[in-house]
Amino acid sequence: MFRLKTVVLCAALALAAPIALAADKVVIAPPAPGSVSREQGLDAWGRIFEVTSHPRCSNCHVGERNRPMWSGPSYGKTQVHGMNIIAGESRIGAEFLPCATCHAASETGNDVDHAAPQVDDDWRLAPVEAQWFGKSSVEICNQLRDPARNGERSFMDLARHLDHDVILHWAWKPGGSRQPAPYSLQEHVNDILTWGVAGQPCTND
Repeated sequence: MFRLKTVVLCAALALAAPIALAADKVVIAPPAPGSVSREQGLDAWGRIFEVTSHPRCSNCHVGERNRPMWSGPSYGKTQVHGMNIIAGESRIGAEFLPCATCHAASETGNDVDHAAPQVDDDWRLAPVEAQWFGKSSVEICNQLRDPARNGERSFMDLARHLDHDVILHWAWKPGGSRQPAPYSLQEHVNDILTWGVAGQPCTND
């Protein structure tokens, strides 16, 4: 009965007024090698952390509990995702209630408060190794430059990941009254590139 009610609710929300969610293209143009100082790299990292720690990003970058979070101004208080959602080890809810039950893949998205966000991609949690929720700037910085925990990506790969992964673009265009991630997608990519050329410094170095 709970599952049926959830499906009916999600179906109703999915019919809410859609908005176009065309993928944003970004320019991958790193600064020249040796042109960025450590201080400039750390400044760029500070802005990167503002993005990674923002609810639009961190709410789905959770740990081994496999439970997405609801946090940020629109929720009033930090809490686990409603409806007792557990994404499981699959990180897409395959073991319980699939994320796609509500977050259906669609070229349009919901521009109505509290309607289930949808993108032209499979809705999912980030890998456990990429946990950001509740983590400090130093912890996330070291994580993002560690190939064992960032998907074997260089800083250039991280920038390309931001370019082609549509679900990440949603963070800057979440619809309704949801607060978007700070800066812009292009500015965030630029900061990744600046930080990378500076040698990916962290404050604990």
